[in-house]
Amino acid sequence: MKKLVLAAALSAAASTAFAGSLAEPIVEAPVIVEETTGSSSGILVPLILLALVAAAVASD
Repeated sequence: MKKLVLAAALSAAASTAFAGSLAEPIVEAPVIVEETTGSSSGILVPLILLALVAAAVASD
């Protein structure tokens, strides 16, 4: 009975010892998400149009 328990313990230890392999681990590159430009580009076009209208009114 002792030999059976010893054999079971050794086989369990051996199976966990050789569970890994020597292959290189595969590491995936992180995903980089770029944020869109802020609201400054949304306000830039109306400001340019306002400046053009103001220049047109001032030239009259």
